[in-house]
Amino acid sequence: MPKDHDTAAARQRYGFWVTLAGVLALCPDTLLVRLIATDAWTLMFWRGLLMGIGLLVFFAAGEGPGWLARLLRIGWPGVAAALMFATNAICFVLALDNTTVANTLLIVATSPFFSALLSWIFLGERISLRTTLAILVACAGIATIFSGSLVGADHAGSLWGDLSALCTAVGMAGGFVLVRRHRRVNMVPAMALGDLIACLVALPLASPLALDGSQFGLTLIMGLLLLPVAFGLITIGPRYIPAPEVGLMMLLETVLGPLLVWAVVGEASSPEALIGGAVVVGTLAVHALIGLRQASRAAARAAAAPTAAPGRVARRPAELRAEQSGQHAL
Repeated sequence: MPKDHDTAAARQRYGFWVTLAGVLALCPDTLLVRLIATDAWTLMFWRGLLMGIGLLVFFAAGEGPGWLARLLRIGWPGVAAALMFATNAICFVLALDNTTVANTLLIVATSPFFSALLSWIFLGERISLRTTLAILVACAGIATIFSGSLVGADHAGSLWGDLSALCTAVGMAGGFVLVRRHRRVNMVPAMALGDLIACLVALPLASPLALDGSQFGLTLIMGLLLLPVAFGLITIGPRYIPAPEVGLMMLLETVLGPLLVWAVVGEASSPEALIGGAVVVGTLAVHALIGLRQASRAAARAAAAPTAAPGRVARRPAELRAEQSGQHAL
């Protein structure tokens, strides 16, 4: 039988690779949005409808017989997560409609820091000094990105887009934290419900039949293939690795997304976005590297720790420190 730390390491590796696959599938998303080139509400309608259906198919295929009964087990936590995911879906499309891909993805990239804050508030998970400092530095980067939206002829629209991106980050963080809090429940149906809610919100303002053949084809690829696979895998990730770590892995899309859009459609970023983005991306990268180093050291210590003798209870590090402090006092 494998040791506990071996099992934990296997779960960690599984969560890592599942989440990475989801992030890679998500990278072309913003490029497809630009290539479809339709109004925000029509895009939101089709994106929500197709992704909702795709996620349900993804869930049913993974669960097999009895998937409908398991779908209904998400309960109120699933409904709450669905509302978070709906906020994410709605605000993301509005952000892309009003500001650049770079601004949108760079602001959304701060989601792990919101995850840390929400985990502290609702789950009681302590925020480390490293994460606290990273949040403060990332706030400075976001402020720099926002400053670039305060100038120009369409500064009001760009600012609205940046605010929508910020709401996207909060919605994504809330959804991930709820998934982690109720990790025994498969929350893929909650994400599907969130997308269907976004579809219903967009319906009164959408023109679903306005898409031509090529636009609809790209929409099908995005809504039925890439997004269900990407978010289905990303939703599974927090069941095996911490929610902030899932958000940190989204950094790959933050870098590749704007590059793909720039290479294909020539959408450039403002100097403020480049400066603020460098601050955000650099902060996320340093935060992740330090976290991985600490996790590796902790795993090494766990592997090297001797097993307590039968009949004896292994003392916790805090007890040992207290005992040592008492000895020093004597």
